[in-house]
Amino acid sequence: MRAWPRTLFGRLVAIAVLALLAAHVLNFTVAFYVQSHAARSGASYTVGRDMAALIGVLEQSPAAERAAWLRRLARREYTYRLGGPDGKALASENAARFAAGVQAALGPPYVVRASEAARPEAALSLGVTLADGTPLHVDVAPPEPPDRLWPGVYVVVQLVSIVFFTWLAVRQATMPLSRLADAADRLGTTADPVVLAEAGPLEVRRAASAFNAMGRRITAHLAERLQILAAIAHDLQTPITRMRLRADLMDDASQRNRIEADLDAMQALVEQGLAYARTANSASEAAVRLDVDAFIDALVCDYRDAGQVIRIDGACGKPVRVRLQALRRIVTNLVDNALRYAGDVEIGLGVGAGGALELEVRDRGPGIPEGELASVIQPYYRLEASRNRDTGGAGLGLAIVHQLLTAMGGTLELSNRPGGGLVARCVVPG
Repeated sequence: MRAWPRTLFGRLVAIAVLALLAAHVLNFTVAFYVQSHAARSGASYTVGRDMAALIGVLEQSPAAERAAWLRRLARREYTYRLGGPDGKALASENAARFAAGVQAALGPPYVVRASEAARPEAALSLGVTLADGTPLHVDVAPPEPPDRLWPGVYVVVQLVSIVFFTWLAVRQATMPLSRLADAADRLGTTADPVVLAEAGPLEVRRAASAFNAMGRRITAHLAERLQILAAIAHDLQTPITRMRLRADLMDDASQRNRIEADLDAMQALVEQGLAYARTANSASEAAVRLDVDAFIDALVCDYRDAGQVIRIDGACGKPVRVRLQALRRIVTNLVDNALRYAGDVEIGLGVGAGGALELEVRDRGPGIPEGELASVIQPYYRLEASRNRDTGGAGLGLAIVHQLLTAMGGTLELSNRPGGGLVARCVVPG
């Protein structure tokens, strides 16, 4: 069902509102029917009681005084008259029901006859015959039309109240789920644990307590892992330096060059390991408003001065709120990665919804197999064919970019270009 809400909040609101509306319509229908039936029965009973009283008076009064009694006992809803023939008999169900109600109030020996009223303003005429044979008629006026404005306003106010209070109640019930989902999205992206407020119903407090305990364990595990990685990378620099000094003392130039090449590769691994470990604290950097167009242009000019071919496609056109050092590492990592495998790079710039920075780094290299696009952002993952250690990669460039973007609430999307090459698309929230 396409019209059915996708979120739990929307579905609960829809279910509750529809159920309450159905109950409201049913209650309103039953109340309207009962009220209408009671009104008809009450009106006929009232007319019958008045007619019974009038007949008692008329039966005891001289003929000359009867007209005065008719004027005294007349009502706004019905009037009496003596004599005259009955109008055309009415066979409608409402007229028969009304006459039966009056007949029940009068009782024997009088027989009530329903006919068309002589006056146009009356709805029907009820006739009986007195003991002396004189016809007595009562012309019943149609009921006044009800005030349609206030019932309509009442119904609208009720419906609006049902929708509003249902929305409010469901929102209060589902808000802990939204907070839990938001906290789960932030978990692992910062060095500090994400803490949920342990408040609300018992089930919500238990879920928040369990989530906070899990978050502390995950944060401690990530911190320990990064600390071990940083410690190993740092401690390796000392033996690498000693080995480089010993290599310089070697007489065999061929062996010395091979050892120095291996030491350079080890040094690159150590530096990238330290860089990856430092990204855990990227979320602590303060965001600033930056002229991204000028910033990217300055980076591109540095690459061009080094003889690289880089083009810029598009522009932001206005300052964007970003974390400067994190953005610098993201752009340089992606550009270095593209230059390493393609040698021809294009940077696309733009501003998306909500002021988010949209940045693309495109190359015309060998690309990445579709089945491995999601795997290459993992630390130390290298492709055997096109992107391996022989080309200078340690498998941490894209992992660092992904971790930086995640810490900032952004996204990294990799896709192959038509005609060959890779597109790395970054969205950085403003």
